[in-house]
Amino acid sequence: MTAELPLNDIAPGTWRPNRSRSQTIQLIVKIICGAFAAISILTTIGIIGTLIFEALSFFGDLPGELSKDGQDVSYIQGVIHFLTAGRWTPLFASKQFGIFVLISATLMITFISILVALPLGLLAAICLSEYASPKLRRILKPVLEILAGVPTVVYGYFALLTVTPFLQLFLPPVEGFNALSAGIVLGIMITPMIASLSEDAIYSVPQSLRDGSYALGSTKRETVWSVVLPAALSGIVSSLILAMSRAIGETMIVTLAAGANPTLGFNPFVPVMTMTAYIVQVTKGDAPHGTIAYETLYAVGMVLFLITLALNIFSFWFVRRFRQKYD
Repeated sequence: MTAELPLNDIAPGTWRPNRSRSQTIQLIVKIICGAFAAISILTTIGIIGTLIFEALSFFGDLPGELSKDGQDVSYIQGVIHFLTAGRWTPLFASKQFGIFVLISATLMITFISILVALPLGLLAAICLSEYASPKLRRILKPVLEILAGVPTVVYGYFALLTVTPFLQLFLPPVEGFNALSAGIVLGIMITPMIASLSEDAIYSVPQSLRDGSYALGSTKRETVWSVVLPAALSGIVSSLILAMSRAIGETMIVTLAAGANPTLGFNPFVPVMTMTAYIVQVTKGDAPHGTIAYETLYAVGMVLFLITLALNIFSFWFVRRFRQKYD
């Protein structure tokens, strides 16, 4: 006994499925996804637009501020002064606007942090991907990534109350606020980032490359350093640049441990002021709204944005230039 199907009553070739409902649902999903994507894009455009508008306002007021000393200063001369002057005192009575003071302190602390994080992170990545057993890897990697979840204010007080007194036992010239302890703790903070991303890059290298190296008589160490690491170079470099961007934009560690002394130099034993530390100082209310001292907040933020943008562009170029594809 068989049941008659409704399709038997339809002439062959005349039936068409009704997809209007599914097409309507797909259109709604596309609109929702596009709206969320547009929100992120518009937010980025809004941030960049705000920085540009306020920074241009600062550079427009800068020649008039510098001309108070009796010398006529053009717009170009004001920009050159901003980039090359050796003093940064916009909150003082005698105002100077040499942002190179803040840039030098930021780069010095970032350099110290990379000196700490690069060997620790890279060696940890090699250990996890090449030497640790799968069971040990499942244990060590989450433990290492716990460091990424520690609040940066905790790192800041750790640098100020623990690392600095420890350094003073061996290096008496180290002052209470200094760039060295801030750089060391900042390096510890970005170590999980380098380790995790580098480990993913190393782990993705095909096993056939390792087997070929072993077949030629290479040892484990020779295979890692001569075959695996060069094959994963693009991923390792991108993780390093991402960590540098994170270190340059870090706020709490440098604010608490490095101090707030805008002096030009590369002495890691004395207090310094980074770009992010200055932004914190201004946002605490030290500069009235609408003054040129307040406008320096956006000028410093614009320079900080351009530095991180340049690092990201270099990262994209390096990955595309040196990335190796395997079948």
